[in-house]
Amino acid sequence: MVKVVKFGGSSLADAKQFKKVADIIKADKDRRYVVPSAPGTRFDGDIKVTDMLIALYELAAKGEELDEQLAKIKERYDDIIKGLKIKDFNIDDEFAAIKAELEYNPTCDFAASRGEYLNGLIMAKYLGFEFVDPKELIFFNEEHGLNTYKTEKKVDERLKNIEYAVIPGFYGSDKLGQIMTFSRGGSDITGSIVAAALKADVYENWTDVSGFLAADPRIVDNPVGIDMITYRELRELSYMGASVLHEDAIFPVRSVGIPINIKNTNKPEDKGTWIVESTGHKPEYVITGIAGKKGFCAVSITKALMNSEIGFGRKILQAFEENDISFEHMPSGIDTMTVVVHADEFIPKEQKVVSAIHRLTEPDAVEIETDLALIAVVGRAMRSQRGTAGRIFASLSHANVNVRMIDQGSSELNVIIGVENKDFENAIKAIYDIFVITKL
Repeated sequence: MVKVVKFGGSSLADAKQFKKVADIIKADKDRRYVVPSAPGTRFDGDIKVTDMLIALYELAAKGEELDEQLAKIKERYDDIIKGLKIKDFNIDDEFAAIKAELEYNPTCDFAASRGEYLNGLIMAKYLGFEFVDPKELIFFNEEHGLNTYKTEKKVDERLKNIEYAVIPGFYGSDKLGQIMTFSRGGSDITGSIVAAALKADVYENWTDVSGFLAADPRIVDNPVGIDMITYRELRELSYMGASVLHEDAIFPVRSVGIPINIKNTNKPEDKGTWIVESTGHKPEYVITGIAGKKGFCAVSITKALMNSEIGFGRKILQAFEENDISFEHMPSGIDTMTVVVHADEFIPKEQKVVSAIHRLTEPDAVEIETDLALIAVVGRAMRSQRGTAGRIFASLSHANVNVRMIDQGSSELNVIIGVENKDFENAIKAIYDIFVITKL
């Protein structure tokens, strides 16, 4: 069996956490390929190393002196090396190289990537594993997208003859060989890419929580954990704000059916959450999870007989496309169509969009509603349970929450509900309470 294991920044924040990680890896000989993040925060008010490195880049871009900021960052790593008691090892030359590169050719991607790079060097030395630089494995195209074919081929070629390796997360290289990073949290993606390319049996993603929770613990007190969730359910919840795993980390392993196990570095005995392609496992509750976001607008277009006008929907979306605005949802009726968009993208351009809608479609009316929050209620068991939607709306009515929008996909995997921003937290609590108290 082959396991690819990724450890987040909180799992590698200091030497004490490093030792926990090493114990976890050594406890299972199948944990052969390790993907580390940069050191995270050690305590409230602490700064993540990646943020320190971005601040370093900003100094370099302005042509300012770097030594003081470099020293602060180096101190973080020196403390880890000292705490691990690694003999005959230092990173002085690495920091000299970082300084030279930033003074000569400062780029944010290069600076930000050094957190994972340095942590990878330390971890490889501490574990006795081979260090493999993802600059040589992961390749981006001109559009900043992943060059999947080249990446998978190179990962397989480079790692198939290495029994144990450390591959830093978060970055790769572009077609010119320059460092390029994923979006923040992108070490999750690196682990998924490596797991998929190697056809690993399991991709373990270690963090500071014991898997996914059915709701945000900042809103719901002690929400239940999710034992098993499908890729599709996870995609819906991640898109709507659930943030244990980077949402783009699903795709590489999903394409080859590799399960992901979310585990807690501080409680390795916990089962965590399994993310799978499909399962016959019976859920404990009707819903798998609830997630949501605030800050949306609903643009409603009314026109008599729009349903018989060929190309009407395309023209509406063209008005948004012309202004570089993507849409989130698009519920519609016979004579109405509503386009839901992010308020911060739409409001500065609202009159341009409205003007374009009138020019392209000649509607009877265009109305804009603001202060909208969207809540996704997700669960594979919903399609087989009668009255699920009725229970959702009954719970919201009981909580005095007015529903301003409803959208349900044809898969019956999720229901999207729009409420006022001020009702967001109460709506999530109400939905959680009515479903979690009744098991399947």
